[in-house]
Amino acid sequence: MAKEAVAQAKEKPHAAHETPTDLNREGVAEITTALRQLLADSFALYLKTKNFHWHMTGQHFRDYHLLLDDQGDQIFAMTDDIAERARKIGGTTLRSIGDISRHQRLKDNDEESVTPKGMLAELNTDNQALTRYFRSTHEVCDKYNAVATASLIEVWIDQTERRTWFLSEIVQGL
Repeated sequence: MAKEAVAQAKEKPHAAHETPTDLNREGVAEITTALRQLLADSFALYLKTKNFHWHMTGQHFRDYHLLLDDQGDQIFAMTDDIAERARKIGGTTLRSIGDISRHQRLKDNDEESVTPKGMLAELNTDNQALTRYFRSTHEVCDKYNAVATASLIEVWIDQTERRTWFLSEIVQGL
């Protein structure tokens, strides 16, 4: 019985669902594409931050472990807002891990061992890159007068600059 329901669901064409927005189609497409990349980068940075949180060692283990846990939580919290923003304006968003890997610009780190300084420096660099990506997307939003999306991006820039600041201060002291 369940197999029949799945087969029937696959046979039925899905009706196009349009979300009401005053943004033109070109604007929705361009903004959604940029948001999809931001979402992929945010997931990549979240996982790298958690990776380093889990594998942190050394003299300042507790402080760095807790810092990266807090930063990971903040990054993960952005992901739902980014995805929902794309949906609110009538776009689509990521659907899988493979989709993330196709759209992310930030590089993964699969190394077996990374020094604490190396971890923090890499996260610092990635957060700086994410800030640039946010600014670029903000410019796209400005082009189409997508003020609500631009406003959210301003908050995410502030959060990302704060993470960068903390990481930079630590790395300079090491």
